[in-house]
Amino acid sequence: MTTPPVPPKIEQNTGITVYATTTHGTSGTIRQVPEDFIVEELSNREEQNTGKYLICTLTKKNWDTHHLVRDISRILHISQQRIGWAGTKDKQALTTQKISIYDMDPPKLERIRLRDVTLTAVGRSNKKVSLGDLWGNRFKIIVRQIAQPVDEVDAMVGLTTAQIKTMAVVPNFFGIQRFGIQRPVTHIVGRKLVEGDIEGAALEYIAHPYPGESEKARQARQYVLDTLDFKGGLGKFPLHLRYERAMMSRLVEKPGDYTGAFNALSPNLRKMFVHAYQSYLFNRILSRRLERGLPINKAVQGDIVCFKNAAGLPDPTRIQNVDDNTLDGINNLLQRGRAFVTGPIIGYETPMSGGLPREIELTVIEEEQVDIEGFRIPAVPGLASKGLRREIIILANPECIVTEDKLNPGFTAVELEFDLQRGAYATTVLREYMKSNPAIN
Repeated sequence: MTTPPVPPKIEQNTGITVYATTTHGTSGTIRQVPEDFIVEELSNREEQNTGKYLICTLTKKNWDTHHLVRDISRILHISQQRIGWAGTKDKQALTTQKISIYDMDPPKLERIRLRDVTLTAVGRSNKKVSLGDLWGNRFKIIVRQIAQPVDEVDAMVGLTTAQIKTMAVVPNFFGIQRFGIQRPVTHIVGRKLVEGDIEGAALEYIAHPYPGESEKARQARQYVLDTLDFKGGLGKFPLHLRYERAMMSRLVEKPGDYTGAFNALSPNLRKMFVHAYQSYLFNRILSRRLERGLPINKAVQGDIVCFKNAAGLPDPTRIQNVDDNTLDGINNLLQRGRAFVTGPIIGYETPMSGGLPREIELTVIEEEQVDIEGFRIPAVPGLASKGLRREIIILANPECIVTEDKLNPGFTAVELEFDLQRGAYATTVLREYMKSNPAIN
């Protein structure tokens, strides 16, 4: 009997301990060039000729969304709050999405001359671009430098695809990007914030070095960790570590003000830490469900399901508990794609399941020693989280082509295309095919 593949340590550390498929992985490399990872936003927006918001199509390559928005606002001499977008896109990719800019005229866009950035006005609207406009994303991804011959890879990929299509889903894990690929620390910072250890959270983010970083970054972090000399640390930290530098600048101005250090970050960035901790707990609960042999594309007694909205997407605000009387009817809706089994995004008011799903949820909470009330985070206003439910499946229907790798003679490449609902990670689909360490990719 073939031993099931085991996820790499970096994934286990973010709560992902299982694969949904039993096949061997291709390994390989993604993002050898940005054009190997193409993301196109799927939106239901229809723009007009009038309105207080200028709507633009943004195409970028090798840009972090938050960094780019900051630079655009600086060039246009406007607040970042005037720029709206529906979703944060991958940095090492070629991505296309819509953004809105409040009270802006198209000619002013000519000021923006940033490398690998194209910003084109496409209309106007009285409604800014926001998360509610995002239906999902279309991905075109190439996995390169696969060592096995084309015919072997083709057979392997075919088996994986067949297993995915039999399930019609893959587990909706939060991908490694949620936690940091080279430095997976965001959920640890979030845990400390929830525990009320604000100083520990700040030092974890600023100062703890990780092997995947450059030598200069590791030495700078270690210096600050050993000395708590934030002024000296500013002279050592690489300039691209701008968030850490912003926090240290605050601590130089007001020693000991660790809450103020977090407030030096943007609201979205501050919330990222708590969200990452919640994502880690969600991954652990979903992994445990799979380990216990519970289905993810069918409900069991005690589950909580959500229903689809007008766009056909899961709506976590419309939920229902599943009992013996409703089980058959709910599973009929699940089969027709009108409902989705959910897992908890733990917060201080998260709806909890019943039956065996509840047992799994409470076991993970106990093992992780989670203080539910800690999610109120009184020390850092604005970071509190009530919690909610999230669908535990990705509706996946990947199409794959196996070819010779044109960039790397002698190797094989796999081209994948698929659409994902918003909030789902392409790497969660890719990991079922590759089964390799994402930090190496």
